[in-house]
Amino acid sequence: QVQLVESGGGLVQAGGSLRLSCAASGRTFSTYTMAWFRQAPGKERESVAAISWNGGSTYYADSVKGRFTISRDNAENTVYLQMNSLKPEDTAVYYCAASVYTGVVKPIYEYHYWGQGTQVTVSS
Repeated sequence: QVQLVESGGGLVQAGGSLRLSCAASGRTFSTYTMAWFRQAPGKERESVAAISWNGGSTYYADSVKGRFTISRDNAENTVYLQMNSLKPEDTAVYYCAASVYTGVVKPIYEYHYWGQGTQVTVSS
């Protein structure tokens, strides 16, 4: 079992930055593919970014490429999402997720563990 706890969300003006963190419990964190998803009101949950177990491979949704950076620290059991040049359309609840499968491009149902989410609000 893995427990995930997100932090770092908040209210920021357009063009600003936030850094989300996801702290994981368990001794097998370093073996998991990790990802960030987001869900805006009335919309489906969508993938934002993913990172392989060793950080060697990453994936980004087209909407965040060049603005967001996913990273991980396996020694600290933590994955991060650095979000720059934020836009109002980035407003959503952001979720951290873990998958036991390899590969950074995978469907949402292959993520087995989820955090409770952290709200990100970008004002115009």
